[in-house]
Amino acid sequence: MASLTGVDFVGIQADDLEAAKDFYNGKLGLPIIKGPPDAVVFDGKPVPFAVRKPLTDLSAAKGYLGAGVAIWFACDDADALHADLAKDQVDIVFPPKDGPFGRYFAFRDPFGYTITAHTAMSQET
Repeated sequence: MASLTGVDFVGIQADDLEAAKDFYNGKLGLPIIKGPPDAVVFDGKPVPFAVRKPLTDLSAAKGYLGAGVAIWFACDDADALHADLAKDQVDIVFPPKDGPFGRYFAFRDPFGYTITAHTAMSQET
């Protein structure tokens, strides 16, 4: 059975990326690393952290736990884990697809939080 291996990315959503840079880099000292144009990615250790433009209307999403927060777990095989969870009738938010951090999908935990799982890319060179 496929399994999660640990949290390896955390993100929040906000409208003002410049304010995010000023606060997390300017005030808190997190170094900025290259990321997509709609986000500011910080080199958090051991887990990277990002602030991105909202993917949803945050004011309308206030009834959902964790609206605007992204929690990504590394896993050994996103497709296999998706199949296992779907078989167990876990609420799948979206099916596996390719993305910037490898193959990924999202599901809802028993409490209503959306969790993203992605196939961890090898750190070996």
